[in-house]
Amino acid sequence: MSDSEKKQLRDEPDIHIDLGFGKLFKGIGNFIDLVGQMTEKGEEFVEKTKEFRGKGALKDLKGIYGFSVKVGLGGKPTVEPFGNVKSTPKGPVVEEAREPIVDIFEEENEIQILAEMPGVEEQDVELEIKGDILILSAAGSDRKYHKELLLPSQVEPEALSRSHKNGIFEARFKKK
Repeated sequence: MSDSEKKQLRDEPDIHIDLGFGKLFKGIGNFIDLVGQMTEKGEEFVEKTKEFRGKGALKDLKGIYGFSVKVGLGGKPTVEPFGNVKSTPKGPVVEEAREPIVDIFEEENEIQILAEMPGVEEQDVELEIKGDILILSAAGSDRKYHKELLLPSQVEPEALSRSHKNGIFEARFKKK
């Protein structure tokens, strides 16, 4: 290669190709920072939520999305998304029903479900069992919730107990 060709290569601006990984790595970096901050502060739970309203003809549209991060035994973080904004191949879609935050606790003979569903009453909550899948839905006067949960084991279809207090729904099922 001649000296003039080498100079031309040196003088050309760097070529940058964005394959979409920049946002992914930035998101992973932010997540790692969040878990690090949680560890430093001794926090076991963090929740981030965003809300938006539509404009013009879509002014009644209300979108809520967020995630919760829980640090469990051994410092292992668990991330759970919630809200009514879903990602699809065609882009984000705002659904009528929100996805509640749910915790599942497995005990020796029972499985306990805790779901955060403010704005509905206990009688508004419907539970359906299909094998090891629990379909949780509720419709109150101004809020709707829906979520399908994979249970750690199969359960009897009828709940042993259920209650709703201060926006938290609890159900207990006997394991099969």
